[in-house]
Amino acid sequence: MIIICFLINTCSTGCSQNNNHSSNNKPGKKEIQVGGSCEGCEAIYESPIPFEKLSNMVWLNDWNEKGTRLAVNGTVYNKDSTPAADVIIYIYHTDQTGVYPKKGNEKGWERRHGFLRGWMKTNEKGEYKFSTLRPASYPGSKIPAHIHVIIKEPGKSEYWIDEYVFDDDPFLSASERNKMENRGGNGILKILPYYVGKPMLKSERNIYLGKNIPDYPN
Repeated sequence: MIIICFLINTCSTGCSQNNNHSSNNKPGKKEIQVGGSCEGCEAIYESPIPFEKLSNMVWLNDWNEKGTRLAVNGTVYNKDSTPAADVIIYIYHTDQTGVYPKKGNEKGWERRHGFLRGWMKTNEKGEYKFSTLRPASYPGSKIPAHIHVIIKEPGKSEYWIDEYVFDDDPFLSASERNKMENRGGNGILKILPYYVGKPMLKSERNIYLGKNIPDYPN
């Protein structure tokens, strides 16, 4: 199914998301608070599609632009190693110049995160997939290029996990690797060349709920 979508670049609402629309997503009234402080984590509720209608696949707005195409997939697991369904995943990242791009009509956290962002919900097998262009590092910096990720489990507050970073990034030094907290598991992507209609890169990251997450129930 994912191969068919890559080839025709069209599919259901999971392929692209128009951030100009709003939804009625909001936190539950009696959720377990986990993960500690998290500036901007509330951006997860700005999904233009109601959580219950989200797909487990999303194509970010830059997919058809010039750049290095990247597809990432994985499985989200509960603490007991069973697949975790209905977990909301929110991602955002810089463009090919290393900035969070704006159009000038942003609202809410889009003014900080830019329009290269997307939302997914894991299916009954815990699977998720997203497709985008590989981001660049911040201009003039040696900070590794990265993709921010925030998750929301049923019955728990939203929280951040380790960013997606790239194993072949020259800025991903030994000291940078040692800084990682492995929240949700290892976020380092090992990149493989791939070809579906056009050259692209692919990688996999599994996410482990509760791993190294403060205040997470046993």
